[in-house]
Amino acid sequence: MPNASLVFPPRDTLPMSVANMSFMVDRLGADCAPLQYIRELTQNAVESIMRSPDSKGEIHWDVDWNRYLLTGIFKLAVIDNGTGMSGPDMLDYINKLSSSIHEQSKEGNFGIGAKIAAAPKNPAGLVYLSWINGVGSMIHLWKNPDTGVYGLRKFERPDGSAEYWAPVVDDIKPPLIKDHGTMVILLGKDDTENTVAAAAGTPMPSRWVLRYLNTRYARFPKGIVVKSREGWDLPKGDSHNFLRTITGQVPWLNQNSCKSGEVSLTNAVARWYILKPNLDQNSGHLIEGGHMAALYQDELYEMATSRMGVGRLQSFGVIFGHNRVVIYVEPTYEAGQMTPNTARTNLLIDGESLPWADWAAEFREKMPQEIKDLMEEVSAGTETSDHRQSILERLKQIRDLFRFSRYRPASNGKVAIDPETVTIGGKPSESENHRGKSDTAKSGGTGGRAGDIYALFLAAKGIPGEEFQNTQQPDTRWISVAEGTRIQPDLEDRAAKFLPQQNLLLINADFRVFLDMIDRWCKKYSHAPGARPVVEQVVREWFEQQLVEAVLGALAIRGSSQWTLQDTEKLWNEEALTAVILPRYHVDNSIKRALGSKLGSIKELVPSA
Repeated sequence: MPNASLVFPPRDTLPMSVANMSFMVDRLGADCAPLQYIRELTQNAVESIMRSPDSKGEIHWDVDWNRYLLTGIFKLAVIDNGTGMSGPDMLDYINKLSSSIHEQSKEGNFGIGAKIAAAPKNPAGLVYLSWINGVGSMIHLWKNPDTGVYGLRKFERPDGSAEYWAPVVDDIKPPLIKDHGTMVILLGKDDTENTVAAAAGTPMPSRWVLRYLNTRYARFPKGIVVKSREGWDLPKGDSHNFLRTITGQVPWLNQNSCKSGEVSLTNAVARWYILKPNLDQNSGHLIEGGHMAALYQDELYEMATSRMGVGRLQSFGVIFGHNRVVIYVEPTYEAGQMTPNTARTNLLIDGESLPWADWAAEFREKMPQEIKDLMEEVSAGTETSDHRQSILERLKQIRDLFRFSRYRPASNGKVAIDPETVTIGGKPSESENHRGKSDTAKSGGTGGRAGDIYALFLAAKGIPGEEFQNTQQPDTRWISVAEGTRIQPDLEDRAAKFLPQQNLLLINADFRVFLDMIDRWCKKYSHAPGARPVVEQVVREWFEQQLVEAVLGALAIRGSSQWTLQDTEKLWNEEALTAVILPRYHVDNSIKRALGSKLGSIKELVPSA
């Protein structure tokens, strides 16, 4: 009988704590995107303004001009005229990892974003200056260089006391702030680092904050104006040293698209835009070329740009003209199902990834006519292959080679599938009674069918089945930059890509292997008038056959027990298809024979000495 005095009341719980908070901050910070801290500090400012009586205000990403005048060093700062915080408020909210003045929820504010995203990138510190009811206070969150611990740095006040926050005079208050507001200064790695300058590799370094926020936010709440400094290294008063307004993508798209619309998907709405031709690609507002993203609470997640963006747009059926198409998919799941991950880089539905493949299939079925018209306009310049029939005739001769030993169950099948090839898995557990006995005495063997009781009911002579083949020849298109059918960096220095959903093989006519082979045979037939178009067609035909064969082979092997979908996709990705055409001995001989029959032998064409 347990001692009643040892029974605890059910509500008495020792709260969980973190033993090494600095390790946790660094670890969570490593999961954040490089510029995530810009979003987190901006969002904190947005929410501060939304708490003000009229929910109106401004946010400026600017230089800490006070520090610049005193030291000559540029430090980046974000300033808002929201509600502000007192010194004690900042002690409570800033120095606790999961604490926030805003309401916390798994769908909304976590209370950790700015701390994990900004603190590891600014070990010298984040200085918070905040005013509430005209009274200013300051704290300094940093990573102690001696202990490696994140926390608030202690101030020695003019009166001789030492505290973790201190009052400040209005002389350092930014012009944007009147009675209420906050300024956060990013000090970087040390006191000498210029944190206004973009890190190496950051897109649009002269407008990097503008560029990032324009591609992170779809729009800002009504009544909130966001600006960022450009030309900060020019003298004040210079027309190129100014604050530029940041709108987010949707207002800019509404202004710069010629057509737009919506497509209803399962638990989502796809909002699409066709951009006007000849837009300025260097404005900082537009992501070069088309792109895709998920839209959630007016923010853009899982942004796919460049080659990844092209691939996703093509999976949605936008094969041509994708540099002028933007699609944002906004999930419409019920509250509680949708949540961002902790680093706010991805969206999760009940803990699972977004169903991009399902949405892509639906969008292809409901393709807007306007996008169809755009694709037809662009695809008019593609080189449609006239090699299909000749390639098909040659492949018929080796049709049996595409018949891998692959079968599927069929009740009236004429062949029997060997049950040993069916992977049932499992290994019989070894009981005490079987230990020490010979292998022949073991009832279960070493695995396979013995792993499942239903293995006892397998047919002794195999499963009825029939041979299964998938040798549908893919459609092919040769695309190039000159014709406007390929937009860099799509397929840059790659031979081809296969789109299984459309059974379409896109071949890069600009790839150097093809061009080198064309040049090789043009030189050999330099004495034959009009040889180049013939050479080009023959070279393309034989390389196209290699690519078609590779795709057909991959499709034929797909679905076997040892080849998952992910495995077979690797057989037709851009790198694999490039490797397919790199061996050139046999294709060179085929080209030689074909050109000989069309243009005559080289010996006959070259005049004798």
